[in-house]
Amino acid sequence: MHLHDAHNHLMDARFSGATERLVSEAREAGVHRMVVNSTRESDWPEVSRLAATLPGILPSYGIHPWYLASASDHWKEALRARLVAEPDAAVGEIGIDRWILEAPAEVRDQHSPGLASSIPASLEQQAAAFVWQLGLAAELGRPASLHCLQAWGFLLELLRASPRPKAGFLLHSYGGPREMIPALAGLGAFFGFPGYFLHERKERQREVFRHVPIDRLLVETDAPDQPLPEASLTHPFHGTDGHSWNHPANLRAVYQGLAPIREVSVESLAASVESNFRRLFGPKPNA
Repeated sequence: MHLHDAHNHLMDARFSGATERLVSEAREAGVHRMVVNSTRESDWPEVSRLAATLPGILPSYGIHPWYLASASDHWKEALRARLVAEPDAAVGEIGIDRWILEAPAEVRDQHSPGLASSIPASLEQQAAAFVWQLGLAAELGRPASLHCLQAWGFLLELLRASPRPKAGFLLHSYGGPREMIPALAGLGAFFGFPGYFLHERKERQREVFRHVPIDRLLVETDAPDQPLPEASLTHPFHGTDGHSWNHPANLRAVYQGLAPIREVSVESLAASVESNFRRLFGPKPNA
């Protein structure tokens, strides 16, 4: 049974020095392929290295809205050049985030050290960067991974008005309303279910995923973030910072948690997700 992680951040500094072991343990747990998403320019070299040296990794490059304000003056040229140089790479993580504009500085810093010291990009700046990156994905024929917080209506407007990748795009950790699913799917969306939605308080999100079309469903860990409930956790990762973080090998537990929500077997879910993953991100090279 091949499992597919549609979205994680294996290059994150919290995994520094342990990535080879993490990938080995993930493969032992059945993880066949994973999309490793960058969030800023400084991530790109490590994402590229991981994809070149470790099996089953599909690199994805982009500027996340949280880090747009600190991007270099030449980030667009650099992103285009990297994507042209790596024809199997995807675009992401990109998106729209209204939450970051309202969160107190200390709260921003809890989510990502250093965020408190910078002024977030405005919604207009985010939209311009998002539309440009989405257009680049469409131009180069690459799938894209999209982030959205507290801006689903605005994101839908932008998607309707913008060029979109022919293969489609992933709505990473989809937290929007059930009612928007048909419109988003009609534009090419796939919907990513993270293990974090298995927490008891996330019943609304689980209910939404009962209604995602089976041919539009993907599964993700978002490791090292969005940890599973303690009872579901199979592979904790203890960082050098003293904290425990999400491990990509927990993907199997995410499948096991999602299968009863969809009222299917884990094997049936894995087969559907594998088909969807290949439709969006393409077949494994040399497969």
